[in-house]
Amino acid sequence: MDQHAHHRAARSHGTVETEHGATRARPGPAEQPARLAALADRVPATVSLPIITALAFGCFTIFRAHSGGIKGGQAVLYGLAAAVVTGALGLVVAHFQSSMLTETRALAYGALFGCAVGWNYSLGGESVLSSVGFGLGLGAAMFVTALYIFRGHRVREPHGEHRPHKEHRSRHLPVPTH
Repeated sequence: MDQHAHHRAARSHGTVETEHGATRARPGPAEQPARLAALADRVPATVSLPIITALAFGCFTIFRAHSGGIKGGQAVLYGLAAAVVTGALGLVVAHFQSSMLTETRALAYGALFGCAVGWNYSLGGESVLSSVGFGLGLGAAMFVTALYIFRGHRVREPHGEHRPHKEHRSRHLPVPTH
């Protein structure tokens, strides 16, 4: 064996030479947060959160349908339909939420949650009346929770404060004279 062939063979053991078409190694742990941050910058929360929630709801629907006696592919179809419908409606609500008043936005989230959970409750074989009651109860709870969260974070509200500050009120209301 000539000297160059031996040197080439010794060099190639355990290493990957990129000039021969090898792909880059997996990113190290130091590069992972930068890649995740770049991905988060590309996909806004108004898109990613409804999709993640819809996928979780679809999986829960499969579980609920299966535990209610629906087996196999039919349970998966229920889960797929639940994920698609709630995902689409969640994307619509998230897209238009910046143009809604706080109460309307909380009502939209409450209605979406209540209808989805009420329908899912009915998959277990419960009556229509109990499913409607369950959905209304949890929808009302979501409305109150969303309203509390939205009112608690008024700094990020698209329409600002609902009640003007005291200095703003003095400009609009007549000052009483004594």
